[in-house]
Amino acid sequence: MDCHSPGQGLMPASFKVRVVPLEGDEEGATEEVLDPDFGEAAIGRVAPVDSGLWWIILLRAYGKCSGDLSFHERIDVQTGIKLILKLCLADGFDMFPTLLVTDGSCMMDRRMGIHGHPLEIQSLFYSALLCAREMLTPEDGSADLIRALNNRLMALSFHIREYYWLDKRKLNEIYRYKTEEYSYDAVNKFNIYPDQIPPWLVEWIPPEGGYLIGNLQPAHMDFRFFSLGNLWSIVSSLATTRQSHAILDLVEAKWSDLVAEMPLKICYPALEDQEWKYITGSDPKNTPWSYHNAGSWPTLLWQLTVACIKMNRPEIAARAVEVAERRISTDKWPEYYDTKRGRFIGKQARLFQTWSIAGFLVAKLLLENPEKSRILCNNEDEEFANAFNLMADSCNPNRKRGRKAPKKTYIV
Repeated sequence: MDCHSPGQGLMPASFKVRVVPLEGDEEGATEEVLDPDFGEAAIGRVAPVDSGLWWIILLRAYGKCSGDLSFHERIDVQTGIKLILKLCLADGFDMFPTLLVTDGSCMMDRRMGIHGHPLEIQSLFYSALLCAREMLTPEDGSADLIRALNNRLMALSFHIREYYWLDKRKLNEIYRYKTEEYSYDAVNKFNIYPDQIPPWLVEWIPPEGGYLIGNLQPAHMDFRFFSLGNLWSIVSSLATTRQSHAILDLVEAKWSDLVAEMPLKICYPALEDQEWKYITGSDPKNTPWSYHNAGSWPTLLWQLTVACIKMNRPEIAARAVEVAERRISTDKWPEYYDTKRGRFIGKQARLFQTWSIAGFLVAKLLLENPEKSRILCNNEDEEFANAFNLMADSCNPNRKRGRKAPKKTYIV
């Protein structure tokens, strides 16, 4: 675009099918060719970050489902994995292990104030790194890449678990934060001002349960609940076991907000009034409680189901599927639903939408065959878990000074 190209390894989010005449054919024969869109034709000209991450995740799932692991070893497939990893793991100016992206670079592909380090991208990034580590063939050229991959995995898991997590106790801690701490052992590392805590959150956060916040940057926390990011953090083991159960506890406690009459809210709550005007640019499609601005998306049923099955709580997903089953077929399988409780079919929702149908069917089939969900899940690495405990202990501001460092060093 305008004489500039993104890095190699970018995966297109969509393709156009063109019909072109066959060269040298005098009878007018044609063929279909695919034109990939890397963002140069997208609304807002945003490059898709999530599509490459999903490709790696589903590549692993395909191998586990089909048993055709030789497919992973193909040169073109290995090249694709490495190009995506090199693009994601490239050094930059950022101080954090999270991926820095622009607004609109994932499922929320319009301006919604998620630029920076959105949770959805981080959970997919973590999952893709784990999947790629399983599939990369051992060879001399992969050693440095695998080393960088492992270091990033450890740093990313610690960063998300430690700084993105929010429950009632953590919220009270933020409420009492001191600011402007210039030191290596500051408690308020990101200089978050307590006045940022939105009034709705104080009453909304349940006594039991919690979630991973939507975004974290210097002096900024996005306290919205983003469904896909939280659910995939469970599936990928980016969240700890305790945190994973707490996220599902919150879904149950806030059922009337997140599920209501149609599962599942893409985020909660909606941006309204002046906040909607300035953050979305007065986007007429993302009006409050519509589309990406806290609309209800039936396709999210399958991610909810995989997360619930993994945590041995399938009854939560079964309840959500039952809610959707009451009307989604009668409503002709809409893309999304509007209003605070998901009562109306979305203003601009497409009917007979493929991912609404697929999300519902996959959720139903997984509930009938729970073991099939394993092809999508990542189990926590024990070495990472031990390293996380050591790192969390070393970052505790209340630890005793003069303590001996652990014998084993983890590069972060």
